[in-house]
Amino acid sequence: MSRLSHLDETGAAHMVDVGDKPLTKREAVATGHVRMAPETLAIIRNGDAKKGDVLGTARLAGIMAAKRTHELIPLCHPLLLTHIAVEISEDEALPGLQVKAVVAVSGQTGVEMEALTAVSVCCLTIYDMVKAVDRSMEIGAIVLQEKQGGRSGSFKR
Repeated sequence: MSRLSHLDETGAAHMVDVGDKPLTKREAVATGHVRMAPETLAIIRNGDAKKGDVLGTARLAGIMAAKRTHELIPLCHPLLLTHIAVEISEDEALPGLQVKAVVAVSGQTGVEMEALTAVSVCCLTIYDMVKAVDRSMEIGAIVLQEKQGGRSGSFKR
C-alpha cells in the first residue's frame, strides 16, 4: 500500500497510525498575507472597522482554528497543542497584513496543518471583518515556513 494513499485494502481512507512513534517536541511555522487597498489598511490601523477589533478577532480566530484543525481537515489527528501564537503585522509594500502562526506540541505527529489552518482562518477573518469596504482584498502566499521535530527532521523554506 502506498503511504500517500492512506487507503486500506477495501479502499477506505484511514488516519495514519502514529501509536508506535515516540513523543517528541514538534513545532511548525506558517505564514500568509491579505493584500488590500491602503484605505482599508488605514481603517484597520485606526480601529475604525464597523465589526470591531479586526486584529484581535483575527488572532483569536487563528488560535481557535489551530485547536480545531482535526474537525476541519479529514484524517488529521486531534492534538493537545502546547503553544499557539498568531502574529499580524502591517506591510506597506503589499499593502496589507502579514500573518504568522507558530504552533507546538509534544506528541507523535506534526503540527504543520495546525499552523497552516491558523494562518488561513486568520486571513479569512480579516477579509470578513472589512469586506464591506474592500471586496477586492486578496488572500495569498499561505505556506509552511519551517517545521522541527519528528522522524522526517527539520524543514526550512
